[in-house]
Amino acid sequence: MRLKKILKSLFNKTSNYSQAGQDLFAVELFGSYGTYVDVGAGEPIRLNNTYLLEVKNNWKGISVDYGDHDQKKIRRLKKLWHDCNERKNKIYWADALTFDYKLALRENNIKFDIDFLSCDIDPQENTFLALKKIINDGIRPKYIAFETDFYREKINYSKLAYEFLKPYGYKIGVKNVYSNLKKNKIFETWFISDAVNFNTIEYFDWVKK
Repeated sequence: MRLKKILKSLFNKTSNYSQAGQDLFAVELFGSYGTYVDVGAGEPIRLNNTYLLEVKNNWKGISVDYGDHDQKKIRRLKKLWHDCNERKNKIYWADALTFDYKLALRENNIKFDIDFLSCDIDPQENTFLALKKIINDGIRPKYIAFETDFYREKINYSKLAYEFLKPYGYKIGVKNVYSNLKKNKIFETWFISDAVNFNTIEYFDWVKK
């Protein structure tokens, strides 16, 4: 534990909440009062990509989770969210592959050109399918944290996602994102809208800046 704290002290971009600083990158790009959709939100605080945004930076957004169809897990997550009084933004307990994102955004008075999309569900194929549904439904995030699980997957989902997103005006913003300072555990790619002035960077180079 002490070694981990020492390692973290050597980097400037470590979050107390998200796994790899996804929330810090969002604030770096857009500041306060942004908008988000968090697909596969998990717990309301621990390893959550939007807690910092909502609670500390006044972002507005929606979260979606289905507990991997595990009823025990869903009950546990629902209790955690119910007991977390800091989280005021709506969470929907629904299947990310069939969820009506446009309706939910309208219900919460959020425009479709959101600032941040966090897309992280299991299995990895479903993360890609959820991403495609959201984009095909007309939602246009400026920044997408897309889980690839490259360290364990046989399919290169980062490449598939890039090929899908490029015609919609996206580029790779941060590549080879790894988990908890473990360089061998590359698990995400962060895509950025071409409209955002940002040049592609390695995660290692971003996290140490």
